Amino acid sequence: MARHSKWHKVRQFKGAIDAKRAASFTKLSHEITIAVKEKGPDISTNVRLKVAIERAKKASMTKDTIERAIARGTGVGGEGQIESLRYEAYGPGGTALIVECTTDSRNRSTNDVKHLVSKAGGSFAATGAVTYLFDHIGTVTVSGASVSAPMSDDVMMMLIDAGASDVVPHEETTDIRCATNDLTKVADAAQKQGFTVEAAEFEWLPKTTVELDDEKGAELADLVDKLEELDDVSHVYTNAS
Repeated sequence: MARHSKWHKVRQFKGAIDAKRAASFTKLSHEITIAVKEKGPDISTNVRLKVAIERAKKASMTKDTIERAIARGTGVGGEGQIESLRYEAYGPGGTALIVECTTDSRNRSTNDVKHLVSKAGGSFAATGAVTYLFDHIGTVTVSGASVSAPMSDDVMMMLIDAGASDVVPHEETTDIRCATNDLTKVADAAQKQGFTVEAAEFEWLPKTTVELDDEKGAELADLVDKLEELDDVSHVYTNAS
């Protein structure tokens, strides 16, 4: 139980930005920019952008700052352009790590992530050496459904019709998993069922997991916390159980 308790704080299967990371305007701005680059600036067809803007507004980001982030995504912003990076690494206990970044400085992101991984006794891996251990999926996180207030069978069937492959309830929210190309359809279906979409993102879900002892679990938790504190880091995934 002690091992589970120490490791629980990492929330290894969750891609949604937590309260600490959501407070960073840099992260929120980058999230908006990348969403625009992927699917365009129209929130009626870009659910990730819609959710990102809503999160930015809740964090009291100004309208001008949001508009600059959108402009960056369309390529007309005057500031440096943002790009998405993905690093694959091995962490404490031989765990696999995927670190996703959004940054205006590739060198800074690489150096910062590599420094923390190396300091924790880990190492960078070759491209593809880690990602094959994971499935790349879409995840829509909604409020209005949870362990104590589960979705009805009828609602789940409607979500499945929209492309949902799994529904995972948590204490306060529920994750709806799907193929990456069904993310928008599933998010729209969830909204039509009266749920509030808190996040709509692509995630890496481990196919199998590695069990860690207390010591290695604490080391990994510390590494993930430090990585997530970097403004350039948007998500960290691992196959630890």
